[in-house]
Amino acid sequence: MRALVVYCHPSPHSFTAAVRDLVLAKLDSAGAEVRLHDLYASGFSPVLTRAEWEGYLDCPKNCAPVSSEVEDIRWCDTLIFVYPTWWYGLPAMLKGWLDRVLLPDVAFFMPDAANTTIRPGLRHINRLGVFTTCGASRWLTFVVGSPGRRTLRRGVGFLLTPRHRRAFAAHYLMDRSTPESRRAHLMRVAAQMDRLIGRPVPVPLPQLQREAAE
Repeated sequence: MRALVVYCHPSPHSFTAAVRDLVLAKLDSAGAEVRLHDLYASGFSPVLTRAEWEGYLDCPKNCAPVSSEVEDIRWCDTLIFVYPTWWYGLPAMLKGWLDRVLLPDVAFFMPDAANTTIRPGLRHINRLGVFTTCGASRWLTFVVGSPGRRTLRRGVGFLLTPRHRRAFAAHYLMDRSTPESRRAHLMRVAAQMDRLIGRPVPVPLPQLQREAAE
């Protein structure tokens, strides 16, 4: 099992960091090889530059600005996202990672003479995990359409192997969370990670972070 964990949060003391730590602990206990992309800590630039846009279809030169990230997405068979939901969607940092890393001839193949639409390019990935927090309620998030979740589970998921294993957990009403609700969410994350791995992997829950912010 080769897991790429894409983590997106500006504060190292956030509750999202506790979720990340639990995900990493589960993977470690399962004996997985793990690579972590901590987007804020690494200073990843989410901006697709004009030069990148103009060379977007120039494969494989389009990979040069993000060569290490592309190598990791080609290496993994398990892809996990840990992030806060802001304005019902993905943080700009994470959306920019998708824009710059999931490139033509990497994540998908463009239409050509024999194909009228894009084709998936991440068929080697057979597990997808999505773990997030939401300030809004579950009901309001559903009414708006859950654009962040849909982007990852449906949009990115379409590119993976068919019938890939999935895991998802969201803590709604995060701004009104309590120590009890946060611990309950960590238990949900733990159960979903066991589902993603395919077997129970016992690990202690990480100590709850003091910040309740998303």
